[in-house]
Amino acid sequence: MPPAPDSADLGFARLDLQRPRRTGQGETVYGPGKTPAQLLEILRAFLSHGSPALVTRATEEQHAFLAGAGLPHEYHPCARTIAVRPPRARRPRLPGLVAVCTGGTGDLPVAEEAADTLAFFGVRVARFPDIGVAGLHRLLAAIGEIRRADAVIAVAGMEGALASVLAGLVPAPVVAVPTSVGYGAGFGGIAPLLSMLNSCAEGVSVVNIDNGFGAASVACRILAAKTGKRKNKEPHA
Repeated sequence: MPPAPDSADLGFARLDLQRPRRTGQGETVYGPGKTPAQLLEILRAFLSHGSPALVTRATEEQHAFLAGAGLPHEYHPCARTIAVRPPRARRPRLPGLVAVCTGGTGDLPVAEEAADTLAFFGVRVARFPDIGVAGLHRLLAAIGEIRRADAVIAVAGMEGALASVLAGLVPAPVVAVPTSVGYGAGFGGIAPLLSMLNSCAEGVSVVNIDNGFGAASVACRILAAKTGKRKNKEPHA
């Protein structure tokens, strides 16, 4: 049997077919900038090679086009994700639990992007929405459950204090996601980004503004390293 190809050239895109082998995580497609027709061709190519794929920042227009073309997929409008899987493909399972916590309801789209990404990669998710520090009793009421998680994702805008508070209360690593939620002096998420980067609590790592996908990827690698499921194969040259 010939070896699996490394990539697929579509002319406008060169698809990476070996990412799961190198990193242990499936392929993700960034939706913005791609026409619905381009996205359809990309997803069909992945499926033809037996590869599942997750689209982030997907639009309603892209979803409607894929549905009209008859491509089976899962679309979650809040998370703005589209997932496609080959028929009868076995879904991945990664042991562990990740708590996805949000400061406020306005942070939900970013948090749901993280939760959907985790689910796509086979991780069990516990959601804790709207537990920001403006009402600290809400966080304290849930802290017992959050402490059971193997990793915690803290999604917050405004001043971004949620990540620091969580990191001081839980034993698991905290992945902080600043969001662009807030008023003018928040500078589109820069204020919470700087707050999280300057956290005095231990065990906080920070991803880019509104990057729920990136936070989920970090959490997956934490779980993979903890459970010994990290890929150790040599990548192709």
